[in-house]
Amino acid sequence: MASPKTAVCILEGSTEGVKGIINFKDMGDGTCSIKGEITGLKTGQHGFHVHQYGDYTNGCTSTGGHFNPYNKEHGGPDDTERHVGDLGNIMVDESGKATIDITDKQVKLDGEFSVVGRAIVVHADVDDLGRGGFPDSKTTGHAGGRLACGVIGLSPAK
Repeated sequence: MASPKTAVCILEGSTEGVKGIINFKDMGDGTCSIKGEITGLKTGQHGFHVHQYGDYTNGCTSTGGHFNPYNKEHGGPDDTERHVGDLGNIMVDESGKATIDITDKQVKLDGEFSVVGRAIVVHADVDDLGRGGFPDSKTTGHAGGRLACGVIGLSPAK
């Protein structure tokens, strides 16, 4: 049996001091484990998404919108109607650190709709999961500016 695929994303902040490492692992059961740590953020919830492009030549803006190969509305990570990239929010403690531990059914590390080569983006504000009633709730979750981003790349099996 082949080893599960793994990937890594090194986050760099557009705001000084924000950094992190996110590890992805195909669990072999149709789910992907997403674990890591981000530091240098303000306390509270921040939107956390896979974006379309692994390009941050123009800062995190170059990453495009949320990865949405099925052309759905924005939603929460447990919603049927959601972008593949909709991973919800991360919680940042008083020291400025977020510990990520997500298991997701839509994120894939291979195949036509793989997230490898795309980007992770951490947003300035809370993601309203498409329920906030703002004009951009159904597209971006009204999650605000982009604080950090990085490209998701394949890594050796761990």
